[in-house]
Amino acid sequence: MTRDEELMTALYTEHYGVLLGFVSRYERDRHRAEDLVQETLLRAWKHIGRIDVSRDTTRAYLLTIARNVVSNAWRADQRRPRLVDDPDAIAAVADADNVDELVEGWLVRAALDRLSVEHRQVVESVYYDGRTVADTARHLSVPEGTVKSRAYYAVRALRAVFEEMGVLR
Repeated sequence: MTRDEELMTALYTEHYGVLLGFVSRYERDRHRAEDLVQETLLRAWKHIGRIDVSRDTTRAYLLTIARNVVSNAWRADQRRPRLVDDPDAIAAVADADNVDELVEGWLVRAALDRLSVEHRQVVESVYYDGRTVADTARHLSVPEGTVKSRAYYAVRALRAVFEEMGVLR
């Protein structure tokens, strides 16, 4: 066994428990904490020439390395996407299948907002609320013929708005 191997064995034997206790304060998962201690000792091994056993600074040096390893692991975790366990949050996220539907919905809403109030009311009542022309006429307090003509001109206006927006059908 070389001098460096003997030194690392001694460091592992003497400081592993302290390092594990230190890292465990920041990392609750025991297996991950052990991995971080192993990473600490690996970094110490790579720079074994910096360790001066004649001075009493070895533990402080190892704890500094451990702090850096824990900080790096924390930063790496912050960059990774997190898994979501909340079913309501998952349900609220758009599926890949309905993204097109959502975009179309936004486009239609933007187009409807550009219509006059009277035309928008008729379109919403007939096409979205599912009312008949007679029900829409009663709901809006206008004659049925007015509902029909507003619906006709609203559809024409929507076509023009969609063309302006660059939506091709």
